[in-house]
Amino acid sequence: MKDTYVLGIDVGGTSVKLAVFTEQGKLVEKWSIPTNTDNNGEHVLEDISHSVKDIWNKKNIELRDVKGAGIGVPGFVDMKRGTIDFAVNIGWKDYPVASVLSEQLGIPVVVDNDANLAAAGEYWRGAATDAEDVLLLTLGTGVGGGVIVKGDILHGTSGMAGEIGHVTMVPNGGASCNCGKTGCLETVASATGMVRLAEKAVENHTESMLYKKWTGSDDLTAKDIFDCAAEEDETARKVIDTAMSYLGMAAANAANVLNPEKIVIGGGVSAAGEALLQPLRYYYAKHALPKVERHSTFAIAKLGNDAGIAGAAWLAKTHANNADGL
Repeated sequence: MKDTYVLGIDVGGTSVKLAVFTEQGKLVEKWSIPTNTDNNGEHVLEDISHSVKDIWNKKNIELRDVKGAGIGVPGFVDMKRGTIDFAVNIGWKDYPVASVLSEQLGIPVVVDNDANLAAAGEYWRGAATDAEDVLLLTLGTGVGGGVIVKGDILHGTSGMAGEIGHVTMVPNGGASCNCGKTGCLETVASATGMVRLAEKAVENHTESMLYKKWTGSDDLTAKDIFDCAAEEDETARKVIDTAMSYLGMAAANAANVLNPEKIVIGGGVSAAGEALLQPLRYYYAKHALPKVERHSTFAIAKLGNDAGIAGAAWLAKTHANNADGL
């Protein structure tokens, strides 16, 4: 039987990751291209189209055998209209991504938020293949969230479900967030938020290893904080504990509403592994309802930077099957 294919696209501020999968989930080809953000990203979709067609030619993939494409974008998405409300890192505003790319490629295109598709990728091919109800938290520059309920992405009325990074954790104050609010979860639990906490902490702990790391480099990173904690630096440990207290409370509050089977932690900070999970589990158990906590487990994302392209391909596959009435 001849293979049929789906295309997964993950648009980032510096690069676009792309992959061709069979409908059964076998990876055929994976590659990336630079994101050209000139003139508010007007050439990004054209660049994607040219690159995809080159790969199709090299792999002898015929257009009639491609069921569709999914594309993930960082920003607020209107799935029904196939538009991006605003993608600040690219320059798109009220941009009809799905219809433009569909016309260029000649296949159906579905668009969604990148965090939603990372959750779908981990559900389809990653750390949550054994679960039907999944909460994904991505810890990077910000905090992203995606929710899978009974094998489907939860979007909410206006497509804003899963925006856990913007729940308020520091009321009546806190650092400013890119969303326009203050005190959001991502201001205290993202990589950027953890660095902010660390820079404040070392002001009063100049004896700490973390302080020496801070003054000896141009930019402190979340990895530096975890590295210092591994060397038993107390200041670094307290920074991690503070950040995870916020994240654990937010995860517990979300779990009390959603009752997920698995909570997957992704993004660059997840590379810390057990050093992150141990305090996170503690604060999660402290705030979650006992029955919710007992029936949920944590896992580190398996797909890394490939979660978005896998989720985008899954979205294309699901959309194509629904259109076929399967």
